[in-house]
Amino acid sequence: MTVTYRPVQWNRSKLVYDLCLGAGVAVYLLTYLRWAPGLVEPPLIGGAELRIRAFGTCAFWMLTLILCIGPLARLDRRFLPVLYNRRHFGVLTFFVAAGHFHAVFGWHLAFSATDPWVALLSANTDVSFLGFPFEWLGMAALAILFAMAATSHDFWLAFLTPPVWKRLHMLVYAAYGLVVMHVTLGVLQAESHPAFAVMTGLSLAIVTGLHLLAGFVEARRDAEPDVDGGWVFVATLSELEDGIGRTVTLPDGERAAVFRHGDKVSALSNACAHQNGPLGEGRILDGCVTCPWHGFQYDPETGRSPPPFTEKVATYRLRRDGDRLLIDPRALPPGTRTDPVRIAEATA
Repeated sequence: MTVTYRPVQWNRSKLVYDLCLGAGVAVYLLTYLRWAPGLVEPPLIGGAELRIRAFGTCAFWMLTLILCIGPLARLDRRFLPVLYNRRHFGVLTFFVAAGHFHAVFGWHLAFSATDPWVALLSANTDVSFLGFPFEWLGMAALAILFAMAATSHDFWLAFLTPPVWKRLHMLVYAAYGLVVMHVTLGVLQAESHPAFAVMTGLSLAIVTGLHLLAGFVEARRDAEPDVDGGWVFVATLSELEDGIGRTVTLPDGERAAVFRHGDKVSALSNACAHQNGPLGEGRILDGCVTCPWHGFQYDPETGRSPPPFTEKVATYRLRRDGDRLLIDPRALPPGTRTDPVRIAEATA
């Protein structure tokens, strides 16, 4: 988090993340180029087609993993570190997909009698379902990935405003659908080996299954809140883990993030002021509630970011009833200081 826009802000964790990501892509490509020909009997594809498939399948699996990160992080906090730098993952996915496009463009269209771009767009004009130009679908998906990669920096988040930026980046699901159709109407109709059909089906099953499971867990968590005299039951104080957030759904459908910090418990809005990240899935670092998405921080008692930052979120009043912790569902104005509940007093 910074008060100025900088091209890149790497720390040790980001460097490790990016190095592992780059190494993973390199290992996949090299392994595919070395071993994939042995899967086809007889090995009919040449070096150029092998590169096309290597980059294409790599981009496909990367896009699959990107869509799995969100639900995995909601199901298990251990996946949160992978979520922090998902934008880096997305940018690299675009470059791998661009490598696939470059390989296709440089081989299949290199010897065209017409301009390669004209040939790409006009070689197949069958608009029936099974004959639909799968090349168009791939180009549309690549255009979406480019728009997302080009606007990945926080400058564009501020310039476009968070709602617009979020809607733009939600197009990743449209890109995934286009890629699935690109593969289905392209290579699956020409390839007799079942590997590509299995790859596509497995990807769809994993992405769909994880999202349904995460949605089911979220729906159970968002069940009708336990209201006691206008106050909502959060948990027993003994259930709260020090430094770890807990999300509670309020009667109006909003969510609050409750944190135990040392001997105190405080509550603030679950939506980060940066990009509406889920603060309740974060933790306390350096005395501040830290968003799991991009590391924005807030004082748990005031909802204010530490100076010189100016972001602030709404806070909520808490009270205890024996060992029970209750929250007032009426949010206070962003940045309002609230008195925390003391654990020692509750257990004395």
